[in-house]
Amino acid sequence: MDTIEKLIMRVQKTQHGFLDIQETAAEVVAGYPARESLRIARQLYASDMYQARSLAVFIFGACAAHSKATLKFLKRHVSQDADWHVQEILAKAFDRYCADVGYCQALPVIKDWLADSSPNVRRAITEGLRIWTGRPYFQDHPQVAVQLLSQLRNDESEYVRKSVGNALRDISRKHRELVKNELLHWDISDRRTKQTYKLAGRFLQK
Repeated sequence: MDTIEKLIMRVQKTQHGFLDIQETAAEVVAGYPARESLRIARQLYASDMYQARSLAVFIFGACAAHSKATLKFLKRHVSQDADWHVQEILAKAFDRYCADVGYCQALPVIKDWLADSSPNVRRAITEGLRIWTGRPYFQDHPQVAVQLLSQLRNDESEYVRKSVGNALRDISRKHRELVKNELLHWDISDRRTKQTYKLAGRFLQK
């Protein structure tokens, strides 16, 4: 039995959560050179099993800081995966990329992904960096996190708007006035904005 088959047999047992898949990815990255890890990930991503593709995405995320091609693959191809499990791992993979390169240094890429035409790409950021102000750089610059998220308050995708609203709600726990002041400037006569507003302001109403 080859390496790919062994890895697939291991992760296909995971039906709930992703911790074993994440641990398996860490073992692959630690046990193989980067080029070989990426070769393994590409083969895994060709699988019909979402667990195998999720494993691949974790590996891609661990390698993305040192491979522009891998970051591009996450953005252009993984974002098109139809399985929601894989989309959740894409968010975690992007956060891993940001952690590896530094959140401040990753700002241009964060902004680029937030402006992408794919809702899955946009949500990978809004969801992946939660809780935003728990991340380095954004801890000291919470206003930047609020500004970036607020740009998507009337996003055409409800999927994205819910993520934005919940992310701002999270931030409001420690930065109540910052989020409150931002929401004061929103035009809630717009239906989409109003939905995000309700989610973002949930803790502010107490």
